[in-house]
Amino acid sequence: MPFRPALAGVATAAAALFLLAAPAAPATADPSESVTVDPKGRVEADGTVTLSGTYRCSGNTGSVFVSSSVSQDSPDIRHGIGGTRAVCDGVKHRWENTGRTSQDTLKPGAARVEAVVMELRPEGILLLPVVHADKERDITLTKD
Repeated sequence: MPFRPALAGVATAAAALFLLAAPAAPATADPSESVTVDPKGRVEADGTVTLSGTYRCSGNTGSVFVSSSVSQDSPDIRHGIGGTRAVCDGVKHRWENTGRTSQDTLKPGAARVEAVVMELRPEGILLLPVVHADKERDITLTKD
């Protein structure tokens, strides 16, 4: 199995676990940590989508990834678009995720993207998801 789809699956499963196990009180993100989404993404005729932006994080003990998803037409349907391994050294870095959807699923035009910097922190025998930063943004998908 290719690395990126497997990574996206792990990140999605971790996010679901996080939502199910999250405490009632929301955690406060460190203000020095952030993620941005570029105002334009690309969609190719074969359904390949590329999204990008920047991130900054620090203080990790586990593996950290920048995951992204995109929706178009219906906010209830999101398509996971890859995952990039993150370096949490307090410095601003670029991220770019590429993933493939069905050929006619996404088209050039308005879309909504969510990017999340998530750590899989070791806690005993479990890996617990810890969100370092997240961002939603309206973008334009352009044809490549």
